[in-house]
Amino acid sequence: MAACELSETCPFFNDQMAQMPASAEMFKRRYCKTDNSMCARYMVFKALGKPKVPPTLFPNNVEKAKAIIAEG
Repeated sequence: MAACELSETCPFFNDQMAQMPASAEMFKRRYCKTDNSMCARYMVFKALGKPKVPPTLFPNNVEKAKAIIAEG
């Protein structure tokens, strides 16, 4: 799978984890550069649109993403 279509504008991808570069790279490799279908941020984006994606939502926080989507 190609890189996420949101990588260039995603605040999480670009600067959210500047203080933790090793962790940031792991998240980017897992969620942004290969399979974004399990990224919590991408799930909310696809279901509700970019404005509904909380800037602090971590890519691995799928349960929170599901709750956000359920609330609409």
